[in-house]
Amino acid sequence: MKVVLTQDVKAQGKKGQLVEVSDGYARNFLLPKGLAIIADSKAMNEIKGREESEKHKKAVELQNAKDTAAKLETVSVKFTCKSGADGRIYGSVTTKEISEALKAQHNILVDKRKIQLPESLKTFGTHQVDVKLHTEVLGKINVVIAEEK
Repeated sequence: MKVVLTQDVKAQGKKGQLVEVSDGYARNFLLPKGLAIIADSKAMNEIKGREESEKHKKAVELQNAKDTAAKLETVSVKFTCKSGADGRIYGSVTTKEISEALKAQHNILVDKRKIQLPESLKTFGTHQVDVKLHTEVLGKINVVIAEEK
């Protein structure tokens, strides 16, 4: 019997998946517990509609990530920091500060967890920082750190 799973079922499949199970397993376990529904034309249309909307949603997310990456290529984030005795930054510039500066200076929202720094920025000058906006999209942003006078 073909059924559509309404929840993840161990050893059978994930929610929304069409699976073939024995008649007894479907009638005695899956259907009474609400873990599946019989795969009729209505259920099949619902699955197709859900897959279409999921595919569309992923395409929109990918396009938004590409647009944001294009914006990030054109902007730079500027910081002024106090310098220590050896000419290095007193403190450091972190992903949180970069994210907040992007929002304040350019009105671009990027989660601090998406900004990839090998370590905090502790030197003056221009640094190029990677921003992983999507699994397929990697943007770059210029971070300019100047000495506070």
